[in-house]
Amino acid sequence: MTATTNTATKSPAAATPAGTATAQWQDLDRRHHVHPFIDPRIVAEKGTRVIVGAEGRHLIDSDGRRILDGMGGLWCVNLGYGREELARAAYDQMVELPYYNTFFRSAPPATIELSRVLAKLTPGAIAHTFFSSSGSEANDTIVRLVRRYWDLRGKPEKKTFISRTYAYHGSTMAAASLGGFEAMHAVGDLPLPGFEHVMPPYWFAMGAQDETPEETGARAARAVEEKIAELGADRVAAFIGEPVIGAGGVIVPPDNYWPEVQRICRENDVLVVCDEVITGFGRTGEWFGAQKFGIEADLMTIAKGLTSGYLPMSAVLMTDAVFDVLAEGGVIPHGYTYSGHPVSAAVALENLRLMQEEGVVDRVRDDTGPYFQARLRELNDHPLVGEVRGVGLVASVELSKDKTARELFEPMGEVGALCHEHLYDEGVVFRAMRDVICTSPPLTITRDEIDELVTKARAGIDRTARDLGMM
Repeated sequence: MTATTNTATKSPAAATPAGTATAQWQDLDRRHHVHPFIDPRIVAEKGTRVIVGAEGRHLIDSDGRRILDGMGGLWCVNLGYGREELARAAYDQMVELPYYNTFFRSAPPATIELSRVLAKLTPGAIAHTFFSSSGSEANDTIVRLVRRYWDLRGKPEKKTFISRTYAYHGSTMAAASLGGFEAMHAVGDLPLPGFEHVMPPYWFAMGAQDETPEETGARAARAVEEKIAELGADRVAAFIGEPVIGAGGVIVPPDNYWPEVQRICRENDVLVVCDEVITGFGRTGEWFGAQKFGIEADLMTIAKGLTSGYLPMSAVLMTDAVFDVLAEGGVIPHGYTYSGHPVSAAVALENLRLMQEEGVVDRVRDDTGPYFQARLRELNDHPLVGEVRGVGLVASVELSKDKTARELFEPMGEVGALCHEHLYDEGVVFRAMRDVICTSPPLTITRDEIDELVTKARAGIDRTARDLGMM
């Protein structure tokens, strides 16, 4: 093969010098690619970051720079990058059976086996799985199945879902309605009817000056009770919550919050839905956040860490009590082309096998999780840091104008965005939500890499503080 032919068959990144390739990709991106959750004008001005490879816990951009991925992709690459076992599982399944649906009283063996494994792995009475492709799809499915459940129970008026401000449950119309972000609600005239929101247990931003976190947690739980009373328990279908609010700023509830919320829901015949899209599969130091916080859910949603992000897959998990009612109703009129996709199922099975074999969750619980939290809390001495909070290998740093008064910046979001840029320039990826910078690294991160993450985080926060005249 001639040199010319060889060059023609390579990608632009491989065929041209690194700097030139980056400019080409950025130009194409500006002209054709629409990014989620970013202002297109920023992409047009600054250009996209072109990520061409990854290994372990580090990304590699089109200029050859290595960046520590403090976000594990998007809260999902639990086993880290470059796991050949997962690639091999996908390849083997593609050769054997690349696709078949689960509509026609059919199911691939990998899909059936994954259902069994999940029933064994999940806490409490969870025993049945309905597959989909994303967390948004899973939470959209929750809305339909829960309303179907109450219809079949002879209580069709129980349709309303209660969620929380700063909750994130996805981007589809129903899932975004479940979520508690005004900016998302502004697109598409949301929330849809039947979705209500109450305060979260967010002490730093919503706690009174004389309140402890536990008192804020008790007040947030009472808000659920008061909303049920306002609406009427005969109209409320379910309360949905993330064990730890993730994309809303890693808001960790005090220990008194979830027991009280569950008590309120049980007394009012309201289903408890646990959104484990971020917290599932070891993120909190337990297999599921429900185990960490003692939540006994009627339904759960999972995604992200199920396949370590290598392929799209999500699911709704439910108890026998919920499934039996749905089954008595006959046909479940809901589903997706890719529900239970065999290749995704094969990768999920291998991902879960590796996590168990390598003791990943135990290591997060006993070693790297506590070390990660302790190292990050060293940032509490920084003048720009109001609070560091987290559990396991998920955490956030709340940036504050005055930590003693818990004063937030106005307008909200500009300082967080500035800090995000400085962090990236220092060689580490965090996610900015308002003026909170969040981190959720691969569960395979080492102590040395945690040290690297904290060192680079401090350097990025220092640069932000200097820009603000706070250092």
